[in-house]
Amino acid sequence: MMFRTLPKVTTFDEFVEFLPKNLGVRYELHNGNIIEIAQPVGEHEEVKSFLGVEIPFEIKRLGLPYGIPNQVIVRPEGKDSGYFPDILVVNRANLSNEPRWKKESILSQGASIPLAIEIVSTNWRDDYHLKYADYEEMGIAEYWLVDYAALGGRNFIGNPKQPTILVCNLVDGEYQVSKFQNCDRLISQTFPELNLTVNQIFKTELPN
Repeated sequence: MMFRTLPKVTTFDEFVEFLPKNLGVRYELHNGNIIEIAQPVGEHEEVKSFLGVEIPFEIKRLGLPYGIPNQVIVRPEGKDSGYFPDILVVNRANLSNEPRWKKESILSQGASIPLAIEIVSTNWRDDYHLKYADYEEMGIAEYWLVDYAALGGRNFIGNPKQPTILVCNLVDGEYQVSKFQNCDRLISQTFPELNLTVNQIFKTELPN
């Protein structure tokens, strides 16, 4: 998404206080900098909407104790950063261990987040570098970079660039990255029976 940085270094707690006073605009906190997130384009929302139907269906089908809340702040422990992933799968069984969940809907433990999804837009470096590192450090088991517009660097998505989904799975504390394009069927450790290709996700074709 397009964004601009507001000129003020902010602590995480100040950011939490800032949010209710600034409704109507989406913000994140990146290393003490409040980032204003621009209104997403239609393609971005189509991909989000498609996954926002398919993933809950899979959760229900498998009877998993997961949910997909709308306004959760993901905070890397001890950092002045706070993120709002495009889609966040939450493990309800671990929420009792999150000290700031009940009153503030803040998550800091990887065990609470089986899957985080960022739909890549113009601030692609944040998704590929900043959030990648923080989600990995937090111990989030699976992270998808859904790059429908092929904005990421060539070392990530190939040359020539083409629409890509990177699935990052945590193995021994580090992400192992798998690249999916075109007719590739997405392979997810969180949802191993999910039957979706990259083309279906990007073009919102009906799944098989």
